[in-house]
Amino acid sequence: MKNLIVATAQFENKSGDKAYNLGIIGDLSARAAQMGANAIAFHECSITGYTFARKLSRECLLDIAEYIPEGPSIRILQEHAKANNIAILAGLFEKDLSDNLYKAYVCVDKTGLVAKHRKLHPFINPHLLPGEQYTVFDLYGWKCGILICYDNNIIENVRATTLLGAEAIFMPHVTMCTPSTRPGAGFVDPELWKNRHEEPDLLRKEFDGPKGREWLMKWLPARAFDNGIYTIFSNPIGMDDDQLKNGCSMILDPFGEILCECRSLDNEIAISELSADKLSLAGGHRYIKARRPNLYAHIIGQAHDGLQKVSWMNDEN
Repeated sequence: MKNLIVATAQFENKSGDKAYNLGIIGDLSARAAQMGANAIAFHECSITGYTFARKLSRECLLDIAEYIPEGPSIRILQEHAKANNIAILAGLFEKDLSDNLYKAYVCVDKTGLVAKHRKLHPFINPHLLPGEQYTVFDLYGWKCGILICYDNNIIENVRATTLLGAEAIFMPHVTMCTPSTRPGAGFVDPELWKNRHEEPDLLRKEFDGPKGREWLMKWLPARAFDNGIYTIFSNPIGMDDDQLKNGCSMILDPFGEILCECRSLDNEIAISELSADKLSLAGGHRYIKARRPNLYAHIIGQAHDGLQKVSWMNDEN
């Protein structure tokens, strides 16, 4: 199996402005291709914007959502992929022929749509339906999975995707810098973003502290380590609607080590080479082989109350 060279990106998207966002995706994809990347991953709803959708009516959401693969955004992604000979992974809102709405993430190459995942645990808007299946697909000889943002916080989803054969999982997010019951969590003042060139250290301190990167480091390396997989994490930087996001897009290896990370306060890509040898050398490979599912299959499969509450969303949503 050949090594896979993957880029992960961070950029400041514009809410509802697909043309602008697709333009940035195209520019960063071209840059990644010039640096030798086989694929580049962007954040959740990178095509449409994300946080603004909490305010949208069903009619407005249907207007911004697209059919997949027939929609114009998939065509433009394919054009970027073909022009640069690179696979592109990006997110948008999807509608089907019955006007059901989903949060989707796609992989497109020069031939067209390679894979699509519907978010299993959507919550930004009550009109979004959850996806009902895991996603594992072939990418240049590698078995890859997709789990969108909150999907990754339910650890069973990562293990299930791994057991279905995934060797690398793309994890697009729009996360961090929001209130939570977790100590130290909260919004980051947008004024710090406006003043980032004059006082970058103040913003970096907030981005890297408990509101941001410190929280990410509590769980993301564990997903890679426990499952013995590569994880490709993508997250926006800058303002997403009225919320400031801290980027930190990164790629981790099966040992849970960070291979590369976006660290600037700007649009950026980070690139790493994924090698197959780590998949069998990492501890997660042994842990999966040592499982005794007869002990807990009936426990994990029990029905439960699946209610969830997201503290930062408006009460009316």
